[in-house]
Amino acid sequence: MALGTRSDLWRRATALIPGGVNSPVRAMRAVGLDEPIFVRRGEGAYLEDVEGNRYVDWVMSWGPLIFGHADPETLEAIVRAAADGTSFGAPTEAEVELAAEIAAAVPSVEMVRLVSSGTEASMSAIRLARAATQRDRILKFEGCYHGHVDALLAGAGSGLATLGIPSTPGVTSSVAADTIVCPYNDVDAVAAAVARYGEGLACILVEPVAGNMGVVPSEPGFLEALRQLCDASGALLVFDEVITGFRVARGGAQELYGIRPDLTILGKIVGGGLPLAAFGGRAEIMERLAPVGDVYQAGTLSGNPLATAAGLSVLRRLRDREVYEELERRGARLEEGLTPFGRVQRVGAMLTLFMAERPVTRFADAQGCDTARFAELFGHLLGQGVYVAPSQFEAMFVSLAHGDEEIERTVEAVAGFGL
Repeated sequence: MALGTRSDLWRRATALIPGGVNSPVRAMRAVGLDEPIFVRRGEGAYLEDVEGNRYVDWVMSWGPLIFGHADPETLEAIVRAAADGTSFGAPTEAEVELAAEIAAAVPSVEMVRLVSSGTEASMSAIRLARAATQRDRILKFEGCYHGHVDALLAGAGSGLATLGIPSTPGVTSSVAADTIVCPYNDVDAVAAAVARYGEGLACILVEPVAGNMGVVPSEPGFLEALRQLCDASGALLVFDEVITGFRVARGGAQELYGIRPDLTILGKIVGGGLPLAAFGGRAEIMERLAPVGDVYQAGTLSGNPLATAAGLSVLRRLRDREVYEELERRGARLEEGLTPFGRVQRVGAMLTLFMAERPVTRFADAQGCDTARFAELFGHLLGQGVYVAPSQFEAMFVSLAHGDEEIERTVEAVAGFGL
């Protein structure tokens, strides 16, 4: 069956799917395009759309494809698993093996529960933190996205630390009222919030490297301060490493920075490009989960055999430290090439070219970027066969499929924009 043109598919999609897409950023409205590209296939560092156009892909399915599209070893593992069945809703050996791989890699994780999405992992980790502390409130940071969980879709009001208000219809004020929102990298704001709300604070939830307002590294001392404030108040420290897990280091940002959270949320790479996520932490906390404990969490597709096969294929190869040395080399080369054209911020194999002159250390800084200029750059790059995330507030993801040729082509395309 012919797929049709981009416009044909867009017309059909808008009649059948709200907004024509199954995740909002795919619509490309933020960069001024009326129609998104529709992907036909991917291979290595490249995407091909339904009209036959090829693009160097720096989105990489928003991060998980560390070995590139259609990686042969991952595909082989998926095919082998599929031959034995696609879903059981019962325990498998692969689930145990993947849990062991995660626990061996991530410093703070003693036990782990597999789920199907990062949102599900965030939701479950928050529930577990509340049960473990017998407290209700959570503290998060402006610009950090943890999935479309009601309690986490809160925006900040005025002041250094405020109780959240709903940032989308459908989220009740009572749910958002238990969410405290602080500026990222602002230790004083967090300390003030803990002083005010600490007795009722279940956890502090943070991306140790922010990736959903563009790449914003945590400043020296910030994560250490969060650890100390949690210890002093009895709250749990929860790292959202959906993006950073197995990307900035095998053990994630907590390995890179030497800070151990109480709970960790994982996704993206841990599923090898298939729908799988996880949350884990100290055994005494994790054992509060049913069936051994009283905190209920369940999922028919949790630990799906195809996803666990893909995850194992990828994670076992990431035991090789040379993988991260090579990712660092390629990331550094891309950073060097892009630096003359804007503010580049990078941690390992993830980076953002901000349309800004000053460092971006918090969400307000990111909001101050020239998003109209970025939209123009996006359109230019797409025309040059280079696909970056259709938003200023996202990352470029370096993979082992990106060689010097793809890096040079991308830098040349940006240079041709005349920034």
